[in-house]
Amino acid sequence: MAAAATGVNAAPRLVASHVGKVLAGRPVLQDVSLTTGAHEFVAVLGPSGAGKTTLFRCLTGLLAPDGGSVRVDGTEVAELHGRLRRRVAVVFQQFNLVARLTALENVLAGRLGHVSTWRGWLRCFTPADRLLAVQCLDRVGVLAQADQRADTLSGGQQQRIAIARALAQQPRLIVADEPVSSLDPASGAGILELLRGIARTDGVAVVCSLHQVQFARLYADRIVGLAQGQVAMDVPATAFDSAAFAQVYSAEAA
Repeated sequence: MAAAATGVNAAPRLVASHVGKVLAGRPVLQDVSLTTGAHEFVAVLGPSGAGKTTLFRCLTGLLAPDGGSVRVDGTEVAELHGRLRRRVAVVFQQFNLVARLTALENVLAGRLGHVSTWRGWLRCFTPADRLLAVQCLDRVGVLAQADQRADTLSGGQQQRIAIARALAQQPRLIVADEPVSSLDPASGAGILELLRGIARTDGVAVVCSLHQVQFARLYADRIVGLAQGQVAMDVPATAFDSAAFAQVYSAEAA
């Protein structure tokens, strides 16, 4: 159903194959595989300690897996280097904005992978970059806050700015790690609606970790359940019923 609804391409944007990671002598990820296609929104669920954050750090190149591979558009993440800024955007739980900068200045940071080093250091962006940043702010509904400092804005507004920054990268993949856990339900729903719309309209693949099962069922095309560092299931969101919930969340206690 998800592929038909979203027009997922045959060639996936993201392919993680048999990923393993050991931290402090303990296996955190074991033989984890998942794929995400263009236009597709995949939610990753699982109990605390299941390995979601470690997996996402491997997907974004922040951690090197000890085994397996992570590819974006067929290229190993480890080989992308500077191009990683262009292809993979990350949306964090705590927004990761520069508090003293305006909303517009924070969004322009998404263009750093597209400009020369000296332009980035001097924050000397082209008119085209500035226009794109303004368009991204408008698209996520916070254009009116363009000239406000980030630390004067609400949590929901700050997360929208973080998404605008991700859009400014013009990525192929957005990885969102618990993007709504610090927001109220209404703001959280708005953020997930926005991410799903970006996937649909832009052909971006979105992988999003969540604790709220109801949000995953409502907004995702597929749900990947992670438990004890392994994939417990990978099913269409409509198939994630009470039995699936028990399989993922009871595995941690088994």
